[in-house]
Amino acid sequence: MMARVPVPLESVVARVRRAGDVVRRVIGVPDYERYVAHMEAAHPSETVLSHDDFERERMTARYQRPGARCC
Repeated sequence: MMARVPVPLESVVARVRRAGDVVRRVIGVPDYERYVAHMEAAHPSETVLSHDDFERERMTARYQRPGARCC
């Protein structure tokens, strides 16, 4: 019989976080931290939206496309 190799806690935590990120992307939850990182890396001269403005813009974009929703 093979002995079980213990999995480091950091590995488990990283996998759970990654799974959470995937689920949030699938269901369309906006990710402000990812947006900020992208803006700083790809568009450093542009103004980064505040968290509230980002959320408002994402919701507006989401609901202005009625054909993109299933309900």
